[in-house]
Amino acid sequence: MLAAKHAAEANKIFSMNLSAAFLSQVFKKPQMDAFPYVDIIFGNDDEAAVFAKEQNLGVTETSAIALKMAALPKVNSKRKRAVIITQGCNPVILAYDGKVREFPIVQLEESKIVDTNGAGDAFVGGFLSQLIQGKDFDKCIHAGNWASRLIIQRSGCTFPDVCEYQ
Repeated sequence: MLAAKHAAEANKIFSMNLSAAFLSQVFKKPQMDAFPYVDIIFGNDDEAAVFAKEQNLGVTETSAIALKMAALPKVNSKRKRAVIITQGCNPVILAYDGKVREFPIVQLEESKIVDTNGAGDAFVGGFLSQLIQGKDFDKCIHAGNWASRLIIQRSGCTFPDVCEYQ
């Protein structure tokens, strides 16, 4: 909470990941204590569905959940909240400024999928790698998708020695 409050006071970006569906159930209060400080929230469609149910958002469709999450109360009014929901092989959803956009995924042959553990974390890492360089959400999501696609083709959370992202 100290980091969250500092980020809001200094107008710095504060991001959070839903991380796992059960966290929205077991750690409901601490999660919602932090939520008003969140500028960018990441999650997958399963995590978003559990969050919506636990918070009584009244919607079940992923795009509608993302919009409701984006509209929840926020401390730092200088920044709008962005909600990014990954959906496996389905498009990534971005809810921002009252609008929803979808970003298609480049399909990967099933035979190339080795291990999906770490795909969400890789997405967030790729996204943030571009955000800290001042890139727009389109480029951030592109990098997130690239990193996620790369990691699921490897065993464990490993990357090649040389990064070929452009």
